[in-house]
Amino acid sequence: MHAYGSETERQIAQLLRTARDKLGLSVAFLSRIDDTTRTLEVVDSVLPDIQAGYSGPRDSGFCLSVVEGRLPRVLSDARAHPLAVDLHPADLPQIRSHVSVPVVLSDGEVYGTFCAFGLTTDPEVSDRDVLLMEILAEAAAVVIEPRFRLDQQQAAISDRLAPVLAAGGPDVVLQPIVSMCSGARVGAEALSRFPLEWETTPDVVFDQAHSIGQGDRLELLALARAAALLDRVEGYMSLNVSPQTLTTAECGELLAGLPLDRVLLELSEHDPVHDYALLAEVLDPLRRRGMRLAIDDVGAGFSSLRHIVMAAPDVIKLDRSIISGVDRDPVLAKLAQSMVEFAHSFGAAVIAEGVETAEEYAVLRALGVDGGQGWLFGAPAPAEEIAPAGVVLAAPPTPLDA
Repeated sequence: MHAYGSETERQIAQLLRTARDKLGLSVAFLSRIDDTTRTLEVVDSVLPDIQAGYSGPRDSGFCLSVVEGRLPRVLSDARAHPLAVDLHPADLPQIRSHVSVPVVLSDGEVYGTFCAFGLTTDPEVSDRDVLLMEILAEAAAVVIEPRFRLDQQQAAISDRLAPVLAAGGPDVVLQPIVSMCSGARVGAEALSRFPLEWETTPDVVFDQAHSIGQGDRLELLALARAAALLDRVEGYMSLNVSPQTLTTAECGELLAGLPLDRVLLELSEHDPVHDYALLAEVLDPLRRRGMRLAIDDVGAGFSSLRHIVMAAPDVIKLDRSIISGVDRDPVLAKLAQSMVEFAHSFGAAVIAEGVETAEEYAVLRALGVDGGQGWLFGAPAPAEEIAPAGVVLAAPPTPLDA
């Protein structure tokens, strides 16, 4: 039961103590029955040899037989029941009085059993005792289920990610970044892509990977695959990394080996930074070698500007929530203008994400936005399909159009 944490274990232990005290039996335990094994996860016992962690095959002992109805929930003397005699574990003392009920989760799934037994015959063990155990088992199910569901989710994430990790990371595509003055490609952002059948956005996949302790590994694999494309395309490349992964030694070593004058490193506005001093310690030597820093998704949640002020980025990337419809919404236009003025006031450039129409392009260019990215200039594509640096991907609007 250690995986469920001390507080959950404490609550289950209290329920077991109640069962043992009320029934006057020697041992009470919560068992888990999975596909192959039954395990005593929490135990309250006066017998020192019976402890949490005791396990055996799924169909050994009484637990599964009680769940399947092949053994009654209450036995005043297990020796009087032939199946109980056959199933009795050889390494346990002779069980006589026994009460066991299934632990059932909210969706009807049987988790295991809530059991108590004694080493003496007890003719007073009755259906009333079964009712008590059922009430306690229901309480145990409520305590267990949240962590159990979380473990299920994490196992599913781990199983889904395993082949991607084994294959060396996600696929990587590139999306053009253009100069708003000329419409010519000057760089590209490397974007991770996962199997379409997952129907999950990359940011969610990375968050899920971090939730199971595989986030740094997945990010580093994605970063390495993106960095490998630097030799195949011209212009600079924008690489995404979370502050958490950035501060690992492995990430520092990977970045240090790149042509940093061609790297724009993106940190999302959403990702918390718990230690700006540590972040600066990691970034400063890289930035001295020419690497530029960008804050991504600015404006997506209108979060505190402290992230920008503390990181002092070279580039601010405006989220598409500000860009989409900027030509029709004066409030969005004013917000974009304010962000441009703010960024330019400390020497940072501004890149607009999600530019999809010529009208948005015209307004953004007129507001002084430096760079653009979006379907108007090109969808994410394999490296071999991206236009060479300098190629005009969208004709800049004329002053009359703007």
